[in-house]
Amino acid sequence: MVNRARTVGSKWVKTKVLLLNKELRKFVPETRVYSQSNLLQMLNKHKMVYVKPINGSSGQGVIRVEKNEIFRFQAGKTAKSFATFQGLFAALSKAKLNRSYLVQQGIHLLTHQKRIFDTRIMVQRTPHKNWEATGYIGRVAHPRKIVTNFHNSGKPLPLELLLGSYLKNQKKSDYIQSLRHLGYRIATHYQKSYPGFKEIGVDIGIDKNLKPWVLEVNTAPDPFIFNQLKDKKMFFKVLRYARANGRFLRVKRK
Repeated sequence: MVNRARTVGSKWVKTKVLLLNKELRKFVPETRVYSQSNLLQMLNKHKMVYVKPINGSSGQGVIRVEKNEIFRFQAGKTAKSFATFQGLFAALSKAKLNRSYLVQQGIHLLTHQKRIFDTRIMVQRTPHKNWEATGYIGRVAHPRKIVTNFHNSGKPLPLELLLGSYLKNQKKSDYIQSLRHLGYRIATHYQKSYPGFKEIGVDIGIDKNLKPWVLEVNTAPDPFIFNQLKDKKMFFKVLRYARANGRFLRVKRK
């Protein structure tokens, strides 16, 4: 069944759409609906997971949970440790927001100056109705936080800079192009289920083996994160296409 909505809020729905595609499925971290049994099974399997509100933005309510010799979770800048899973789960129930959650396989992300980072790929419909990966940017987490979102103290930086410790010259350019292509593939796949939307922001985490993982697909992405780059060329293009698609018509260029 096709849905013509322009945006999709549920992270669970968006995850299930990605899983419909056999080629894209390998880039999706294992994800389950939050429950006591699912959390324990995921911790036993992956050792580190993220607990996320099904509906939410800007990294609000996201909690990282780990199992090593002890159990531990971090919400915002606050970390707590527990000797038992029961103690952890009871405390999590109080720490998380009063809404439905998911449990997602944790990815050990690449770091820049000991701070984790991921990337946002912007994919938009062009005036000619084609899809184009119009923007890409790195997002570095606050030193004491677990999320990279700009509105949660994350710092946007050029992706070329962040990947500089891992890839050089043409290999780096080719890798960034592969991330842009992945965003393009996701947009064209989403359009089969949701032909009404006109742009997406794909949040991609990169692990130590340089494998990309699709952490989230945002169907109402904020173009103004690209205004944080010194080179405004990408921002102006993203904003121009956003306006052409009916967004931010009254916003003046800053």
